[in-house]
Amino acid sequence: MKEGILLCGHGSRREAAITSFKRLVSILKERYENDYEVDYGFLEFNHPTYEAAVERMYLNGIRKIYALPVILFAGSHAKNDIPYELNTIQSYHEDLTIAMGKHIGVNSFLLDLAVKRIEETEATLSKLDRKETCLVVVGRGTTDPDANSDVCKLTSMLWEGMGYGFATTAYSGTAYPKVDESLQMIEKLGFKRTIVIPFFFFTGVLLERIYGHVTDINTSSTLEYIYTDPFGTDELLMKAFDERLEEAKTGTAHMNCQLCKYRKQVVGFEQDYGKEQVGHHLNVKGILFEEDEKPGEVKNSLGSKIKKVLGI
Repeated sequence: MKEGILLCGHGSRREAAITSFKRLVSILKERYENDYEVDYGFLEFNHPTYEAAVERMYLNGIRKIYALPVILFAGSHAKNDIPYELNTIQSYHEDLTIAMGKHIGVNSFLLDLAVKRIEETEATLSKLDRKETCLVVVGRGTTDPDANSDVCKLTSMLWEGMGYGFATTAYSGTAYPKVDESLQMIEKLGFKRTIVIPFFFFTGVLLERIYGHVTDINTSSTLEYIYTDPFGTDELLMKAFDERLEEAKTGTAHMNCQLCKYRKQVVGFEQDYGKEQVGHHLNVKGILFEEDEKPGEVKNSLGSKIKKVLGI
């Protein structure tokens, strides 16, 4: 019996971000089409929800699904929200098994892709010794120090491996320092050039905000600030998904529980130890209406939406 792959997206208020995500879906569909039925869903804002996508696969005869999070680092989405959603959906069918894969995380493919994006950007600039350049790695930023520290680890590896004069980590939200705060501190260091690389798959609200901060400081500084493109659908990223799929199949997709604030008493986050695994996106699941829907019209993800998807 054919197995399925569910690509677990986050969702966005930007149409360009959803278009880019669907491009990734089409690439992975073609990559895995001989062995798997590939579908996708969103955690918030957009359709289909995970429920609708799983129900579609279930009605097509799929009984084993490998859920691959399209998420770079393991914050609350990967640790709580997505597992909560998938466990709930799996409980609807006694004969359905959903095996969740690991987020992309720290791996050689992501490191190589970051180097590629940086070198592509440098190739468009005037030649300058890297010792006179500062590198800023920007992560999404979460309330989970374990996820934030993964971004810092990649920053350190890029700094040591590429030989920049200085490197630091900033976050687009939630964690400190924010991008604008980081750039203001770097300005005082006097590096001739600063390269900002956002660790993001696609464009969206947060990426636009990052680029806006870089543009803003360029207008007031005599120094040079440059940003790279996001990761997109590069082949290196596809290889990372191959690796995560294989781990899900063999049952070796383990999260890092040694420094997880939900399972260990991590300094400064003691109140989160032992928290129940409950999703917090229930109020924004699929709230963005489609062209044939009216604002404010309520859609049931396991009702009218599924019927629409299936054409029944």
